[in-house]
Amino acid sequence: MQRLGKNYVIPILIIATGAGWLLNVLKVVPQVDWIWTVALAIVGILTIIVGGFDRLTIVIGPFLIISAIFSVLRQTDKLSVEKELPILTVALGTLMLLSYILKLPGSELLKENKKTKEESE
Repeated sequence: MQRLGKNYVIPILIIATGAGWLLNVLKVVPQVDWIWTVALAIVGILTIIVGGFDRLTIVIGPFLIISAIFSVLRQTDKLSVEKELPILTVALGTLMLLSYILKLPGSELLKENKKTKEESE
């Protein structure tokens, strides 16, 4: 699968923000802050699409998507914050473990940052 160009990220985020804003204005599930929730989910999806599958994106992308889902559950009183945070902690650890078990490659982004840091020293 060809990765989505980085040029599309900002327009997609703007569209998602507008969609979340519209959901708020239309009072679709009024107690949910849709701008925040949609932004979390879209950033999670874009992390995987733009970054591909590596140890970093397979943790960050799904974690943000799970966080968006839990945000809706918390805002609709289906999940308390006392339960949300420990569950998210377990989810983060599980995703990190999964990234090692699947033997995914390291992140190119982190490799680039490490090269830049070594070159500047």
